[in-house]
Amino acid sequence: MKMGVLEGLLFVTGDDGLSLDDIEKILKLSSNQALKLIDDYKKQLEDEKRGLSLVYLGNKYKLTTKKEHKNYYEILVDKTISSTLSQAALEVLAIIVYNEPITIGQIDEIRGVSSREMVRKLLFRGLVDVAGRSDMPGKPMLYKTTDKFLDYFNLSSIDELPEIKAPDEIDDEEKDLFSSKYNEL
Repeated sequence: MKMGVLEGLLFVTGDDGLSLDDIEKILKLSSNQALKLIDDYKKQLEDEKRGLSLVYLGNKYKLTTKKEHKNYYEILVDKTISSTLSQAALEVLAIIVYNEPITIGQIDEIRGVSSREMVRKLLFRGLVDVAGRSDMPGKPMLYKTTDKFLDYFNLSSIDELPEIKAPDEIDDEEKDLFSSKYNEL
């Protein structure tokens, strides 16, 4: 019975999904019981006769359609589903996720151009959110990425992002790539 309730809860919450804590509280289960229920349900969905899968994205459990059925869903929609982000949006997101929490002024300083409008668009799409206010003069707002960002990029946590080398960690060959490559001519 609890598996059916879990399935219904996951269906009702849709893209919002359920956290482990939500499942424990609603179904009155211990953490171990909830994890076992989730694992058993996930195994049932792996049967080829089933069209859904259970994924853990953005710190939530969510029902999704199986990737191997994608072509059929695209036919139904009559076009490939594509929700792409512009290069500017990706730049701003990268700056935020690797430096969060961060102010718009700090983002502008890193990018070298105004990012106010792009941050507004990312807020509207739910990929970033206000994380409070800075102690800097004027108390500017701080921004951070959201669970929807994790979901969009198919990440369980920010820890899955690749590590970026600090400028002082880049070796001389990488720093001098332009002049070394073109001096050889």
